[in-house]
Amino acid sequence: MKLSVRTAVPLTALVLAATACAPGTSDTSGSSKDEKSGTLRVWLFQEVNNTPKKKVVDATVDTFQRAHKGAKVQVEYIPVETRAEKIKAAFNDPKSAPDVIEYGNTDTAGYVKDGGLADVTQEFGTWADAKDTDPTAKESVTVDGKIYGAPYFVGVRALYYRTDVFKELGVGVPKTQAELAATAKKIHKARPELYGLAVGGAYTYGAMPFIWANGGELAEKKGESYVSALDSPAARKGIKAYTSLFGDTNCPAAKCAGMGGNDTVTAFASGKAAMAIGGDFSHQAMEDGAVKGKYAVVPLPGVKAGEIAPAFAGGNNIGVLKSTAHRTLAVDLMEQLAGKSAQRALFSGMGFLPTYTDVRADVAKQEPFVAPFVKTLGAGAKFVPASPAWAKIDASLVLPTMFQEVVSGRKDVAAASGDAAKKMDDAFGAAG
Repeated sequence: MKLSVRTAVPLTALVLAATACAPGTSDTSGSSKDEKSGTLRVWLFQEVNNTPKKKVVDATVDTFQRAHKGAKVQVEYIPVETRAEKIKAAFNDPKSAPDVIEYGNTDTAGYVKDGGLADVTQEFGTWADAKDTDPTAKESVTVDGKIYGAPYFVGVRALYYRTDVFKELGVGVPKTQAELAATAKKIHKARPELYGLAVGGAYTYGAMPFIWANGGELAEKKGESYVSALDSPAARKGIKAYTSLFGDTNCPAAKCAGMGGNDTVTAFASGKAAMAIGGDFSHQAMEDGAVKGKYAVVPLPGVKAGEIAPAFAGGNNIGVLKSTAHRTLAVDLMEQLAGKSAQRALFSGMGFLPTYTDVRADVAKQEPFVAPFVKTLGAGAKFVPASPAWAKIDASLVLPTMFQEVVSGRKDVAAASGDAAKKMDDAFGAAG
């Protein structure tokens, strides 16, 4: 099975850049029409190798059109990198807007605030496939208790490690985060040309599991908004655990402070690191790299033996635009595009992890490399605050700045987390 080179969108900087450009003021009135024939326009993301995805989508569209005589579907694949302005224009001009759209799951709250997505709570509740949706995936389409789409695929991270290096040095696979840090330092001491564990000061999604594993949260709900929890004792413990991995004993700050997720994956794939936190979507990069045949994957350990550190649940969703004049047809098409059959086919063609717990269990049996990621999801993945403020928080590099301030020694954990919490609270307050 050939995996897509592109990662799940919300798991990359591309999505985070795009969410920062989320649409502004728009026509939120919606359409009063519900036409049962005519042309439905669909915007999906263009993959690096789009052929397998197009094959799945074409088959789904063909089935849909046979079931709805008089209905036609036009699918346009839009570039991920430049989609922000295109989506903004669609929200502001219903006449040019599609009926159905693929979007990054961290975009949901912002798009809902901008009035772009239709509330499909009622239809989701009666959709047979929906009962098996992973709770965290469902959370990614939920804002204030209402549902604004269907989860399309999900992606999480786990611990990649070099089997040959571990065997050579006689070290075991870490069972706790303390063992992870000790093992990383032991390997770097024995093999100074290797990072024990490649980490990045700009690798937000690699750092989050340390905060969550120590009982911390990014933010907590307060009324209709959120308040930052980064400066809580538990969160600070997690920040300290992550930032302690930087330095001459593992991953020198001069080289690693500026590294992001792609940098750490590249370091591992090229043979420059003994361990790295990478996604299910990173598998092909490893297979194409110098470590092929010399690595394995396990869930990232938690604080105690037997615990799995909560991972960020990235991925994409399929939604219906509020402005559609074909609501019933559009919802049905959304359900077919994101249904179990289509997600099975997308996994086979693209390697995208299904959002349904039963389908994920099935594909894990087909492809052994998926098992650690499925296990991680099953242990309870987490999501960013469902607030339109998150786009600003991310675009302002609040978390990377905090980690880099600690790693560089400019601030201690308390000062850096306190400043980051204030910036987050300002963003939450501005978002309302």
